[in-house]
Amino acid sequence: METGYPRLPTDTENGLLLIISGPSGVGKTTITRGVERSIGDSVFSVSYTTRAKTEADIEGVDYHFISDDEFDELVENDLFLEWADVFGKKYGTRRKWVAEQLARGRLVILEIDVLGAQQVKNRMPEAFGLFILPPSEEELLNRLRNRKRESEELIQKRFAEAKREIAFAKESDVYDTFVINEDIERAIAEAIEKVEAARVG
Repeated sequence: METGYPRLPTDTENGLLLIISGPSGVGKTTITRGVERSIGDSVFSVSYTTRAKTEADIEGVDYHFISDDEFDELVENDLFLEWADVFGKKYGTRRKWVAEQLARGRLVILEIDVLGAQQVKNRMPEAFGLFILPPSEEELLNRLRNRKRESEELIQKRFAEAKREIAFAKESDVYDTFVINEDIERAIAEAIEKVEAARVG
């Protein structure tokens, strides 16, 4: 495959762009990290953001932190694979980095929301979409409450948004498969199995 990038000894021909989405509280980050740890050539896409860097954040690991002007310039030059404005803070995935990693045969993991996933699928229909579902709506609400991070009002807002995301995921053609997170270890194993089957297929 002629890609324009110098070949490395670790390069392969089975690159895959993996989209992982799921509502708040469903355990998608734990599952994403489980997939990333278990598949040797996987790389996690670090988003660009305009949100303020906290003391806990590590540049280039959690996010690439840039100004609003820098972000807008990237949007104007069509350099994002997907981007979103979330409550005034912008987040985006650089297209060039993703293309380079796919050319090297890597499993490129994007953990993004349903709207970002739709943008990616429109540009790259071959991407593999995986959506994490809760065992039930009641269980999702319990999990949101058990985090004990937010007021009941905010929990109800997140719950309503989660129900909208789940409905969209089921009705759209963005997602190729669904994993129900009833037991986290079993959900990780199922996600890995489905991703590995998609790469072979």
